[in-house]
Amino acid sequence: METRELNAKLVKAIKAFFAEQGKTKAVLGLSGGIDSALVLSLLCEAIGKENVSALLMPNSEITKYSSTKDAEDFAKKLGMKYLVVQIDQIISAFSGSILWNQSEIAKANLNARIRAVLLYNYANSFDALVAGTGNKSEFYLGYFTKHGDAAADFFPIGSLLKTQVRALAAYRKLPKEFLEKAPSAELWKGQEDEKELGFAYEEIDALLPLLLGEKQGKIPAGKFAQAEKIRALISASAHKRAAAKIITIADQ
Repeated sequence: METRELNAKLVKAIKAFFAEQGKTKAVLGLSGGIDSALVLSLLCEAIGKENVSALLMPNSEITKYSSTKDAEDFAKKLGMKYLVVQIDQIISAFSGSILWNQSEIAKANLNARIRAVLLYNYANSFDALVAGTGNKSEFYLGYFTKHGDAAADFFPIGSLLKTQVRALAAYRKLPKEFLEKAPSAELWKGQEDEKELGFAYEEIDALLPLLLGEKQGKIPAGKFAQAEKIRALISASAHKRAAAKIITIADQ
């Protein structure tokens, strides 16, 4: 599908979703990355900027100043409502109240889960839907936090591979800061998706449809090791994509 057609269909689908839900407002977490910027842009076109709010929720210990500035500049450019909510004090209060030592992964995920609580508190307060900003590549690699950035009412770009996100962002003329930025959830200092994985999203997106059975063909020669790593990530993160298991018992 050409990017122009993809853009038109996405905007139309978002409009239809809100009509089906009987809702008019949306809120999202705006991080300074390409995914959330693209979602914000799509929402403003689909339902009107006056109906979209963005929460910028930096952790000053981790979040780069440039990330917050880029997000704020983009929100101003679009002329829509945004709020900056520092989460440092919330994290500090939480960590000072619990009676156990947190693991490093628990500390990292706490950032995403606090942001989810804030988004839903805002959504409840203003009768809005929470827009998720994750894409398909991250979804299958497990690059999201359960009950954190995975907590949303809908995912506008959840069916798009990262390479499609980049193409659509370029088509919609997002600022170059978003197009050139290295993908990162910024859950800890220096974290970058592609460095952690050991290969680029272009390589991932070439293999992912084959591994998911969405595209016919064989794994190219020389890509078997990468394919196996991606397959392992898909398997290890399956629990994150599944609904919570309801335990049932047979009638006695």
